[in-house]
Amino acid sequence: MNNMNNKNNISTDYGTHPFTIDLNRITVGNDTYRTALWTGENLQLTLMSIPVGSDIGLEVHQNTDQLLRVEQGSGVVQMGSAHNNLYFQQIVFEDDAIFVPAGTWHNVTNIGNVPMKLYSVYAPPHHPFGTVQQTKADTIN
Repeated sequence: MNNMNNKNNISTDYGTHPFTIDLNRITVGNDTYRTALWTGENLQLTLMSIPVGSDIGLEVHQNTDQLLRVEQGSGVVQMGSAHNNLYFQQIVFEDDAIFVPAGTWHNVTNIGNVPMKLYSVYAPPHHPFGTVQQTKADTIN
């Protein structure tokens, strides 16, 4: 079966296979910090849940463009040319999209009162196939 019906039990990366899904439902139902849902040769989709008051963490992807779409909650996005030059700052809400060009330092912080649920599209893929990180602390390992 190439589509997923259980919104809270993501156990596999469906990449390289044809796939359909209710992306809003699966994103809002996700409770992991990051889960790779689909990793292809040129594109990757991950789901994220950012706890209240937490953030994604300041990062840069030198060769990867990124799109983040907020499905639940609100936050503030910061971007810039260096980790100490985040000249772009914008509040984002449910249904907003964030476009991060390759080589741009960026962070998203949850400023709302519910977990911020979003999905991220990377082109080309950034995380290893099958990545599942239950919490932000798991990204350090």
